Amino acid sequence: SKFVNDKWMIKNGFLNDVQEHKPWWWNIKVQKLNLSAPLILLPEVSCQKAIEILQEKGYDQAPVVAESGLILGMVTLSNTLTSVLAGNAEFSDPVTKVTYDQFSKIGLEESLGKLSCILENDHFAIVVHEQMQCSGNGSSFMKQMVFGVVTAMDLLTFVSRNDKK
Repeated sequence: SKFVNDKWMIKNGFLNDVQEHKPWWWNIKVQKLNLSAPLILLPEVSCQKAIEILQEKGYDQAPVVAESGLILGMVTLSNTLTSVLAGNAEFSDPVTKVTYDQFSKIGLEESLGKLSCILENDHFAIVVHEQMQCSGNGSSFMKQMVFGVVTAMDLLTFVSRNDKK
């Protein structure tokens, strides 16, 4: 059923959006959202410490990223608390025990239209930026860096502040 769902095809990069009556903001790049730098947690952070950090910094969620740069997932304050209170995790467990590993990524150069399609099904998307990394032996590879976390509220705020109707 997914292959006949245009929104799924667009979200996953298999189809260019062919919507005829696009809103004014549809083709604007994600980088125009002016997202703040994300709070990133390392995988060895305990659930207790993650809760403390998120509350102290005023965040509901944070990406969990290995030191190598690999994005492991997203941890949310509510899921962490729910998991600990239900006995599915301990305060001392690493945050990876309560990390969502199903998440969507979007690049800075992609459109707000694509972001809108993602946010119809997901609560957030991790905004990534590709950057070339070179090693001492001369080999190079592309590495994804977490640039931010974007929610439907971020998109709605951008559209309402810049409404060009």
